[in-house]
Amino acid sequence: MLKSFHARSVTLAVVCIVIISGCASWKSSDDTPEEFGTTSVFAHTLAGTELASCEAARRSLMSQGYVISEAKPAYIKGRRKFQRGTDVHVEIEFSVVCASDSKGSNSTTVFANAVLDRYSLKKSSNSASIDVGGLGSVSLPFGATDDSLVKVASETISTGKFYKRFFELTERYLDSSVTNNVIDENAESDEVQKSLPPAPVPAKLE
Repeated sequence: MLKSFHARSVTLAVVCIVIISGCASWKSSDDTPEEFGTTSVFAHTLAGTELASCEAARRSLMSQGYVISEAKPAYIKGRRKFQRGTDVHVEIEFSVVCASDSKGSNSTTVFANAVLDRYSLKKSSNSASIDVGGLGSVSLPFGATDDSLVKVASETISTGKFYKRFFELTERYLDSSVTNNVIDENAESDEVQKSLPPAPVPAKLE
């Protein structure tokens, strides 16, 4: 009697362990919440205003072949196309948001996000229907085919080096724009000084 009870207890314990482990494995495979960390590869602080930072980001994207589809003072969106193979086409959509760190601050946090879309070439044959007496409608295939791109994958690029190069390039364009602004301001100041009438010469005291 005791042996039978002990055997049933062991069997029940094994079944419970199998069920619990199965539930745990199912949860780990299907329930994968996003992990939010204190640091991110998608953000970088620049020493410049919100407007200047986004303008530098726009120039950075254009210098790399991105076509700017939307440009606002604090938001930039661009797209670049790649041909990885005969039947594979890739597009990257790059979005940038610029936010001032605080009111009156000269530092801006730039948030960047790039989404890679992969397309595959799909071929479809053309066919036509011909009415044949006594047989009805007969479908005859032709040799021509229609090629169309079908999206097969889409993912956010999360490689740190990818965004690091973008932020470094943006910093260089930001420094260049600041230098040009200083030169322009100095040039305007010189032009204003030249346009002013000469200062009166004080009369000599006898």
